[in-house]
Amino acid sequence: MCNLYSLTRGQDAIRAFTGAMRDTTGNLPLLPAVFPDRLAPVVHRAQDGTRELAMMRWGFPPPPNLGGRPVTNIRNLASPYWRGWLKPGWRCLVPASSFCEYTDSQPKVPHWFALDPSRPLFAFAGLWRPWTGMRGTKAEPVEGEHQLYAFLTCPANDVVRPIHAKAMPVLLTTQEECDTWLEGSTEEALALQRPLPAEALQVVATGQREDGLQEDGPEPSLPF
Repeated sequence: MCNLYSLTRGQDAIRAFTGAMRDTTGNLPLLPAVFPDRLAPVVHRAQDGTRELAMMRWGFPPPPNLGGRPVTNIRNLASPYWRGWLKPGWRCLVPASSFCEYTDSQPKVPHWFALDPSRPLFAFAGLWRPWTGMRGTKAEPVEGEHQLYAFLTCPANDVVRPIHAKAMPVLLTTQEECDTWLEGSTEEALALQRPLPAEALQVVATGQREDGLQEDGPEPSLPF
């Protein structure tokens, strides 16, 4: 399960890659570590049809009778719970530059995966929804209306499997794939729920709590 990712590319790059025509995120900082229940930028189709970059909170409300823990990763789209959220208006793009998986065995060592060491942008294939209630961290709870998101997973490829065998996020790496996910039919969109080819993914950092990139190379990060 992916519960940590990084976004170390700026708003101009995000808008260009995703085709977002409206940006409501304000002065968006780089995010070397995004955790569940935190705010992060997401691209979705607004009510007027405009492709919009907006801040949303990571974690979908869970299906009934499955407790209160938010769902960050979605795998079983055959479940009736997800069927209504697969319409184009509820699909979204979650921009990222790398994602983290922990080893299945002890000790739990984090490994960061990216398209290459320069951390170019990609997007997770996500779903979003409005929701009202209490969300946020224990230190900073927020009561009220929220826009929440989660993203799809799929079987792990040959790069991720030795670290985390169960699953990996669904990565969209081209503008065409982003367009299909946001605007295509349900059948076309669900065809994108597949592992990224192994040759398109690399381990770019190991044993650190966040992933960042400066112009001259990776930033030093806090080790475990």
